[in-house]
Amino acid sequence: MSKKKEEIEEKPKVHKDLDGFDIKINTFGEIQMSYDIEKINQFLNKNVDDKKLRDIDLEKQMAKPKKKK
Repeated sequence: MSKKKEEIEEKPKVHKDLDGFDIKINTFGEIQMSYDIEKINQFLNKNVDDKKLRDIDLEKQMAKPKKKK
């Protein structure tokens, strides 16, 4: 007889602000998360540098008048 190894589910190391975050995909292919998407977006906006917006001055972009065609 072969012994079945018990699968031990290790939780990955995460940032302290995302402690308890869990994401799964159910049998219908739907994504289920333990956190609200808005909370995740706030975390990403706060902690991740967006390369596309790095060199853009948003205040100047907002002040420019739009060209009419």
